Amino acid sequence: MRVVVIGGTGHVGTFLIPRLVEAGHQVICVCRQQRQPYQPHRAWQTVELVSLDRSQLDEQDRFGQAIADLSPQVVIDLICFQLNSAHQLVSALQDRLEHYLHCGTMWVHGHSVVVPTDESQPRHPFGEYGIQKAAIEDFLLRKVDQRRFPATILHPGHLVGPGWLPINPAGNLNPVVFDQLAQGQEVLLPDRGMETLHHVHVDDVALGFMQALTHRAQAVGESFHILSANALTMRGYAEAMAAWYGQLARLRFVPWEEFCQHVSTQDASLTWDHLAHSPHGSIEKARRLLAYNPRYSSLEAIQQALSWLKKQPNPDQE
Repeated sequence: MRVVVIGGTGHVGTFLIPRLVEAGHQVICVCRQQRQPYQPHRAWQTVELVSLDRSQLDEQDRFGQAIADLSPQVVIDLICFQLNSAHQLVSALQDRLEHYLHCGTMWVHGHSVVVPTDESQPRHPFGEYGIQKAAIEDFLLRKVDQRRFPATILHPGHLVGPGWLPINPAGNLNPVVFDQLAQGQEVLLPDRGMETLHHVHVDDVALGFMQALTHRAQAVGESFHILSANALTMRGYAEAMAAWYGQLARLRFVPWEEFCQHVSTQDASLTWDHLAHSPHGSIEKARRLLAYNPRYSSLEAIQQALSWLKKQPNPDQE
């Protein structure tokens, strides 16, 4: 089929587009800049690249039509963050698509109530990102005629893979935390470290999209969690990573206010976002309806990403 992937050179697209090409699809990658994917692959040689500035075209109410002009049979939208943009796509593409697949987020659930959380749980989204994504899902699955616009929503957790730094056991992106664990140094964690993080290898997210595309009849009109099989507590994550480095974890648990005194404002903000959400999702629905079977555990995905980063040249030493 003729598949248009919006935002195809980012994290998910880097792994998804080669899968689509190898499955025999004709792939058009829409992105704002002609940037390189995170990982090279020969499949990209057959991909048509189309440069479109979504934000600019959304303001002009022209983005949906620009995608329609590419004559897609399937659209995989990896970067829809505003409800207005979803409205534009539906208006331009209804009655013209076989399948629309939207990349959502576990953030639509807000804080967890029952864990592991399944797709049917009542939602309490907070923060602009989670609220907008929840509104987009509600619009696509509840207010749009699925016969005219067959939509599926996939909700990944914390994306991780070779090419970028994982969310660390303190719930932020400061690489020093991994260095401290590797060197047997003390690591501060807020509260008791029992909040959860739910990583997923980005290639497993790509697999989820492929399975939804393959199992279209079961996928249309539904949302699915696309995650590793199990979440990690922050404490358990830190202990496992220390062991991976050949160390015993030296963890000190401190009240939130004290934790903030030891980290930057940016790190504290990101940590708080992860603490407050504490995602822990079930993949039973995706297993049952899409035959989704993730290859990587959370720890395996994280460790692969860190191993890749370790092999990269250090600019300071060149």
